[in-house]
Amino acid sequence: MKVLLLRFGELYLKGNNRNVFENMLISNIKKKLVGEEFKFSNTFGRYVISNYKEEDEEKIISLLKEVFGLYSLSKAIEVEATPENIYREAKAVVLGEKTFKAIVKRADKNFPIPSMELAKELGGVILEGNPNATVDLYNPQFVFNVDIRMNGKAYIFTDTIKCQCGLPLGSAGKGLLLLSGGIDSPVAGYLMAKRGMELDALHFHSYPYTSELAKEKVISLAREISPYVGKIRLHVVSFTKVQEAIHMNCSPEYMITLMRRIMMRVAERICEENSLGAIITGESLGQVASQTMQSMTVTGEVVKRKPIFRPCVAMDKEDIMQIANSIGTYKTSILPYEDCCTVFLPKNPIIKPTIERCEKEERRLNIDLLVDECLQSEEIIEID
Repeated sequence: MKVLLLRFGELYLKGNNRNVFENMLISNIKKKLVGEEFKFSNTFGRYVISNYKEEDEEKIISLLKEVFGLYSLSKAIEVEATPENIYREAKAVVLGEKTFKAIVKRADKNFPIPSMELAKELGGVILEGNPNATVDLYNPQFVFNVDIRMNGKAYIFTDTIKCQCGLPLGSAGKGLLLLSGGIDSPVAGYLMAKRGMELDALHFHSYPYTSELAKEKVISLAREISPYVGKIRLHVVSFTKVQEAIHMNCSPEYMITLMRRIMMRVAERICEENSLGAIITGESLGQVASQTMQSMTVTGEVVKRKPIFRPCVAMDKEDIMQIANSIGTYKTSILPYEDCCTVFLPKNPIIKPTIERCEKEERRLNIDLLVDECLQSEEIIEID
């Protein structure tokens, strides 16, 4: 019988609460495959998807590759775990002049033949039917894999498809992603979801200085990461009055720093009002003036009750772009619609701001009123 054999990764490291993580992963797999015809079964250390329509196989594989917590999967043949059945599958192999090797994993230690001995015997069986093939234990062109499980079944496969790895979505709580229209923030959201965190998102817009197309761009980005991160509540907040107030009352070189401090205050309030445990940003150390060590220290200083996660902080731009391409957000991120951070952009933004100077500049503003006005403008968009 044709099946899909699924493997998980980090969950092996969990102790007494491993079942909690496994149950969450199984639930996520089943949610991902809602609408598909299949049977799910669990044998210790492996999951098996069977009884699906053959024409749906590639679609199901594509969906499973988006599930955090799965390490890899294989298209496999399931047989009763007897030497005769396994030998029969080996005899059916056609290789021509390819190099090959056989690998046997024997979770069921009651199986009568040890793994290494069975692998040698299978190599001999395959050679008998393919006299022009050659055994290569180090760099073979073809691998005959046998995985003997404790459910009395053996799974025979040749290829392994890499999945997302990470932890099951929802196993690490829920956070608030500051989602701009750029390349970095969708990647940051993806990386935190990979560590098990569900997401809300927060976007600041500056209409009429930014267009509705800029807002639609961010909605599109949220939709593009939703296959990985699940449903997203997108909080859209007007930042126009904040920027106008800073522009009229404060030193130009501190414009970006003061903006980001107010953004962090708004984000923390939204976290508290929506039971969100952390603030997530796409900042990468040294990438721009607002992402120096001093700038991140000063902007983060106003957040008193929530951690700030910066999963891209040590990544090169090329690395971030590579992930953006792989998750399908890059082309949307580079669309030429400006976000609020480009409005009133100073010619020479400060790169080493101090808390003392920021507090002096902020005394020229009514910070509490500006934060309240942002929250009063909040619009919530549900993204599936």
